[in-house]
Amino acid sequence: MVKEVRYVFIEGDVYLQMAIDEALLYLRSKDLIPDTLRLYVIKPSAITIGYFQSVSRCLNLELVKERDIDFTRRITGGGSVYHDENGEITYAFITKAENLPKEPEEIFRVITRGVVEAAKYLGADAEFVPLNDVVIGGRKFSGQAMTIKFGTVLQHGTFMYDTDLDLLSKVLQVPLAKLKTKGVVNIRSRVITISESIGRKVSKEEAIEALKKGFSKALGIKLVETSLTPLELDLAKSLRYKYMSGKWKFLRP
Repeated sequence: MVKEVRYVFIEGDVYLQMAIDEALLYLRSKDLIPDTLRLYVIKPSAITIGYFQSVSRCLNLELVKERDIDFTRRITGGGSVYHDENGEITYAFITKAENLPKEPEEIFRVITRGVVEAAKYLGADAEFVPLNDVVIGGRKFSGQAMTIKFGTVLQHGTFMYDTDLDLLSKVLQVPLAKLKTKGVVNIRSRVITISESIGRKVSKEEAIEALKKGFSKALGIKLVETSLTPLELDLAKSLRYKYMSGKWKFLRP
């Protein structure tokens, strides 16, 4: 029998979205909610940075302020991400750690197959590159981040179907040394979108449908669409203030 997994879609600002992910991680650890696949649009467009990152090293803060772009820190590791409300879908998958391999790289590999399959549904020849990237022709269109707490895994990641890559390359900063390990000298030449790779514009609706099909196939699950419960929303709303605070954002200046 194919396992049923709850599916939720929601649009909202970056502070609420990060708070929801943390709320679901905690509630799943207490067995108060089932395994969940969540797709979401961060609206308005915003930036998230990894838990261990320095704000001044990964963001062009002057431009971020000039463009009035919100940003916050995630509870997961990984790098900085520009979430384009008109060109990127974020996914989050929450399950008990016992359901997955023990090694982080293998967890990434298992869950990220959903992204690879989604891209293939849209006609892109995507592949997973350890530790946590998905690329098309060597160029990245999806990055993943993870945390394991309370015996529960939260993995979330990006799906850039039509992101404004010129703006992305201006607001994010990546050390030249890291770029050189990828064989490039600037961010713009390192990244790609699904639309760019297949030569036609992909819509938000297409991207969402592809992700639903991709994760269903990759994980062997049947998605059951539902909404967030009052318990989840109440906890997320209380956590939202943390993600808005300067203390959290600049935890590592």
